[in-house]
Amino acid sequence: MVPPTGDGGSPAPIDRPILEFLQTRLQATRQVSEAVITDASGHLGLQVVFASSYYPAPVDDATLTVRWYTNDDFTIHYREVHSEHTWECRWDRHPNPHNTRDHFHPPPTAPTPGDDDSWPTDHRDVLRLVLDEIEDRIAVLWDD
Repeated sequence: MVPPTGDGGSPAPIDRPILEFLQTRLQATRQVSEAVITDASGHLGLQVVFASSYYPAPVDDATLTVRWYTNDDFTIHYREVHSEHTWECRWDRHPNPHNTRDHFHPPPTAPTPGDDDSWPTDHRDVLRLVLDEIEDRIAVLWDD
């Protein structure tokens, strides 16, 4: 298998039906103000904007970007923009030279290399894991 290009992608094509499923699922929640499949910079993905009311005032913007590939590789990037800094992390499954296929780029800066990890095989289970971790992060923000 060929390593991905510098965009953190996969050698496989994007799985649009999975992106559409995730889009429908996320649009049905109060926490999401927008979930749109985009082709930004030639990279097809799901762009999710979380509702500002879901976050305390210090968070200016919170987004989730999902790219899911037909071979079940993925990259899921969570990002919060605060007035004076950005807080982000990323869950990945793809071949690369810096980690095992499944890995996590931890907050607050999502550095590379990340931490080797293991993710569920089903996209629904991966989404649940990611959303649970985001919920934990939001709880911390409200407690601060």
